[in-house]
Amino acid sequence: MTDYIQEQEMEIEALEAILMDDFKEIHSGESGLNTSKRCFQIKVTPVDDEADEVTTAPVQLALIFSHTERYPDEPPLLNLNSLRGIQGEHLRILKEKLQQEASENLGMAMIYTLVTSAKEWLSEQYCQDTSIEDAEAEEAAKDDVIVPHGEPVTVETFLAWREMFEAELALERAKLMPEAALSAPKEKRLTGRQWFESGRHAVKGAAPASEGSDEEDVEDIDFDDDDFEDDEDDMLEHYLAEKTDSSSHSSKRETN
Repeated sequence: MTDYIQEQEMEIEALEAILMDDFKEIHSGESGLNTSKRCFQIKVTPVDDEADEVTTAPVQLALIFSHTERYPDEPPLLNLNSLRGIQGEHLRILKEKLQQEASENLGMAMIYTLVTSAKEWLSEQYCQDTSIEDAEAEEAAKDDVIVPHGEPVTVETFLAWREMFEAELALERAKLMPEAALSAPKEKRLTGRQWFESGRHAVKGAAPASEGSDEEDVEDIDFDDDDFEDDEDDMLEHYLAEKTDSSSHSSKRETN
């Protein structure tokens, strides 16, 4: 013969240990149940499935139960009261749901199973709107993010820009050099950077020096060509060659 009283006492001890402050014994007169046996109340609130923590939803109910003589081989007596924000119609629907589940779980302690089911039901009914609002707020925040426009900077685009910039810089430096420097032999010719750093570009309106003095000045300046980029010198030499050819053609035309 099953010892129903012992099973019921063991379940009550387990519920006290698990639910702690949410579990308490109440007087049968305030339970709303038609019984003189011991009655208990459990506070039930929605649960966030992901965080497994109580949500901030402003709803809470009291699940009230009492063991019948042959529990768990027969369903417990159940009642639901709203502690905060739950509609009466929802209490009726949930009570019917829990009574159906109790009938399906006969033969085993079921109160904690019913509490878990009530938590999940409350979450579905009262937390869906909050989740939708949070999702909409998150989407709105994404829309407010300013997306930068234009071509993204990559290593390739930066190198291409730098090559073009250095080429333009080399040509600008070459334009500051006098005709005497442009017509000097290649081995005696200053690079654009050398001419710019020698300070000669600052002398405006100065008459071109003789070829001999140019050569002497070139020899007096000591530069380390390794400090400069080869690609810049190549572009400058190409420009100077074109400039020299142009000057030679102009001189021949004047002589003729």
